[in-house]
Amino acid sequence: MRPQDVIRKKRDGRSLSREEIDFFVGGVTNGRIADYQVSALLMAIYLNGMDQYEQQILTEAMLRSGNILDFSDIPKPKADKHSTGGVGDKTSIIIAPLVAACGVCVPMISGRGLGHTGGTLDKLESIPGYNVNLSATEFKQVLQDVGYAMAGQTAELAPADKKMYALRDATSTVEAIPLIVASIISKKGAAGLDAMIIDVKVGNGAFMREESRAKDLAHALVSTGNSCGIKTRALLTDMNQPLGSAVGNSLEVKECVEILRGEASEGATPVTELSLELSAHMLVLANVDDTIEAARARLRGVLRSGGALECLRRNIVAQGGEPRVCDDPGSFLPLVRESVKVESPRSGYIISVDTTEIGFAIAAIGGGRVRIEDTIDPTVGFISERKLGDQVQGGKTLGVVYCADEGAAKEAAERIRAAYQISDEPPAQVEQLVKEIVNE
Repeated sequence: MRPQDVIRKKRDGRSLSREEIDFFVGGVTNGRIADYQVSALLMAIYLNGMDQYEQQILTEAMLRSGNILDFSDIPKPKADKHSTGGVGDKTSIIIAPLVAACGVCVPMISGRGLGHTGGTLDKLESIPGYNVNLSATEFKQVLQDVGYAMAGQTAELAPADKKMYALRDATSTVEAIPLIVASIISKKGAAGLDAMIIDVKVGNGAFMREESRAKDLAHALVSTGNSCGIKTRALLTDMNQPLGSAVGNSLEVKECVEILRGEASEGATPVTELSLELSAHMLVLANVDDTIEAARARLRGVLRSGGALECLRRNIVAQGGEPRVCDDPGSFLPLVRESVKVESPRSGYIISVDTTEIGFAIAAIGGGRVRIEDTIDPTVGFISERKLGDQVQGGKTLGVVYCADEGAAKEAAERIRAAYQISDEPPAQVEQLVKEIVNE
């Protein structure tokens, strides 16, 4: 069998066999298939899609391309959450200690930000000393000691995915549903999960801007996850404005700690609500609670008691970080005082926000990556003070850009100001935070 034979078959719109998919994924893993050939197949899949059988086989082949972690000796249900990515989307940092404090083992394999979206690993690394590069042995030890661990994908976990993801980004094939499904489920399956909740973002700040496409992705993820033996559920959630107030790594960690401390601003309410909702579905799938209502009540109790904050503190210590972040995040996170206000261009109502543009504006001044090798400045960020539907006065503050470079801050502030559309009339409706729950 030759790589070009497999490429040609998919190029012509035909279905690939298990043998052909296994051959290709094996070649990606051992380096025998050239990057340009992998890129050609990725584009063929992007253009012609895959049926359910192909998608299932591709996921299984990528999952088997490396090691599968074994946590069977930890006597707890294993569950995780994954988000398809957005702006200000920091719920993992809250969900992991919340759910772990309720008795669930949470082995969270996370990613880095790219383009306009943030990455959990980059946020965590703004905590001084925090180590996200754990070996499998270290990862398991933190799980046993704390109840959750957060680390990046190692070379041994789904290595085919690691290679293919880099090429997907370089070839503009990231949005292909079969490739998204195989990437997510192969990584989560390699982490030995029993259950998984997937937050599928939809809106102008998400990779899936159209609701119909987001639904297709959600159904494909749930179907493939269940087929791989992971109890899977997806929630479609709104990404037509930044989630919460904070955008930028240190600022987002600060917002998370304030939520866990019960000191969050009103603007952070959507982060709290979505974190509780996603966590509640995790508890139900992990058989900790029978109903979402019971799970919500349990989680709110853990939040109020400080149990989740204490779990975060123990995790930070276990992964080499500065635990005093939990007591006074403003003093121990890398932050800057230099700021530029984003002022409303006119009076009226906020009827739309170009969320992707806000993400790119912060990335461009050091808060994110344009290329995977770029270095992130954790101090750069934006605090949104107004939401969709709010009435504003011309010249009043929409938010604040934080950046030590005044010129860069002014440039980002101008881009963000232009991302807000103000009208004389309020919007007909503001989208619900949770749009739909997908179980199959």
